[in-house]
Amino acid sequence: MTFDNNKGTVLIVDDEEMVLTSLSTLLSLETDYDVKTFVSAQKAVEHLQSNSVDLIISDFLMPEMNGLEFLTKAKSFRPEVPRIILTGFADKENAIKLINEVGLYQYIEKPWDNADLLLIVRNALEKRQLLANLLDKVKEIEGIRQAVLEAFI
Repeated sequence: MTFDNNKGTVLIVDDEEMVLTSLSTLLSLETDYDVKTFVSAQKAVEHLQSNSVDLIISDFLMPEMNGLEFLTKAKSFRPEVPRIILTGFADKENAIKLINEVGLYQYIEKPWDNADLLLIVRNALEKRQLLANLLDKVKEIEGIRQAVLEAFI
């Protein structure tokens, strides 16, 4: 379950090509992350059904499926993956609702600050790595516990 967060895969969904290009260029220039972009939320869902990713960034307002719907579906396939939503609307009440309902890692307003966005992405991937390591240790401890129990039987 562990991964190298320097080589993590970031999936970005936005119906605006310019936003996808800006984000993927920023991440490609400043990190070693593998970036997958989709203008269609449905295509991104199909990708998630058969491919793992380490972080999901989605626009909120998209034509065929809004960010809330997309991230809810993404969570059903990849519940362990941190999810970030981008929006041009500074609606704090909606942000709180999204964070609570979908379990968002972060809510980012457009236009974003590149340094802040990079920090958020790196922190999300670091958190994902720490949780993956923790789950690995829990499995290891469970295996040891089971071996000890079997030794006493």
